[in-house]
Amino acid sequence: MPTAVIVDIVRTPSGRGKPGGGLAGVHSATLLAELLEELISRNGVDPALIDDVIAGCVTQSGEQAFNIARTAVLAAGLPESVPATTVDRQCGSSQQAAHFAAQGVIAGVYDIAIACGVESMSRTPMFSNGQGADANRGPLTHRYPDGLVQQGIAAEVIAARWKLDRVTLDEFAARSHERADSTARAGGFDTELVAAGTLIADETVRPTTTAEKLASLPPAFAEEQFTQRFPEIGWSITAGNSSPLTDGAAAALIMSETMAARLGLRPRARFHRFAVVGDDPLIMLTAVVPATRKILAGSGLAIDEIDVYEVNEAFAPVPLMWARELGADPQKLNPRGGAIALGHPLGASGIRILSTMVNHLEQTGGRYGLMTMCEAGGLANATLIESLA
Repeated sequence: MPTAVIVDIVRTPSGRGKPGGGLAGVHSATLLAELLEELISRNGVDPALIDDVIAGCVTQSGEQAFNIARTAVLAAGLPESVPATTVDRQCGSSQQAAHFAAQGVIAGVYDIAIACGVESMSRTPMFSNGQGADANRGPLTHRYPDGLVQQGIAAEVIAARWKLDRVTLDEFAARSHERADSTARAGGFDTELVAAGTLIADETVRPTTTAEKLASLPPAFAEEQFTQRFPEIGWSITAGNSSPLTDGAAAALIMSETMAARLGLRPRARFHRFAVVGDDPLIMLTAVVPATRKILAGSGLAIDEIDVYEVNEAFAPVPLMWARELGADPQKLNPRGGAIALGHPLGASGIRILSTMVNHLEQTGGRYGLMTMCEAGGLANATLIESLA
């Protein structure tokens, strides 16, 4: 059975996902196309050898409609023979793209594939494709008569049920910025970053953020109807302890170990295990726990044998709840900061996190890295990699 390896992995800096952000003037397909060009060029790969390009993108409307993966491939000047497809597993879309690409290699269907993702939340706003908690309420009424809720409310419920107070959430958020800033100043992101336009560094990182400053922010999701439905909610989720709207793209060059050797390329990491699970769609952000348990059980590894954990910081309660349930070492959790600081460009976040994890393992001498992401609808992916540095 072939082994799937990551030969290279890159990302754009994270731009503020609103008008005036550093990437707001760049079309999504152009953003991804330029990153694909750089990934292929710096590794000297003949693009005609690429068997497939699989891209994550969540808001597939407007400029991001019509299979943006194929649009980006053509915009990048790749041969017309290179196929491409766009997948949507919500926030885990590009992580799922990586799974599909690696699984294609392991199955012997692909020799070389690119897993990537893109999201311009400034140009194609979230929910502009009609998605949201109420979008498909009708077909689900018989099963969930009170309806599903938006993710911010789900995060509030998690904070309440796991007794994570506002101070704890704000301290975690401030630590995310501190860790990201420290890594950036030390050059830790340099290997993974590819400049996009004039943007050369993550503009979502706020070095002066403190828990005390975050404490002044008002709750972002407080609504009376939800107070009545979930009386335990304390209204602790703010813009400061949530991930910001973000523009960005990320891409990974994945191939069989045999093909890498044939091309004279050094693999940087090996895919060790994959998992995807479903969980409660109402408090939809909890599936990261069973996804992690599933991947650990399949690998035979214990949580303390993993050198780094990356749990997407869509909202601060998610990684904190995850760490408590798994008994994970907080020092290994998002050691370079997470989405609260580095941004959450939805469809690109999976590969963004994977790039940060690969580089962290290489730069610290770690062996195993585990990443997991909560996804709308009560889903989560988990990925276990082994560094080959």
